[in-house]
Amino acid sequence: MAHTKSAVKRLRTSTLANARNRARISTVKTAEKKFRAAVAAGEADKAAALVRECVSALDRAAKLGTIHPNKAANKKSQLDKLFNSLQK
Repeated sequence: MAHTKSAVKRLRTSTLANARNRARISTVKTAEKKFRAAVAAGEADKAAALVRECVSALDRAAKLGTIHPNKAANKKSQLDKLFNSLQK
């Protein structure tokens, strides 16, 4: 357990940040799962809406420092590629 006031505060703030980051990552994963399910079912209209939601969640997570911007870019590229394969 922390002994100094500053260490106690750091522990408290890092715990809150960890909870926020976990929630953001969960949101991204949920959006991606919904999108992949729509693509697997062949629902192009639903997938179009979900890919926008997923990209938005990725951008938000990258902007806020939850995930690395390159990881967000790579994931968006994968999702676009999957969406484009549905359009053919």
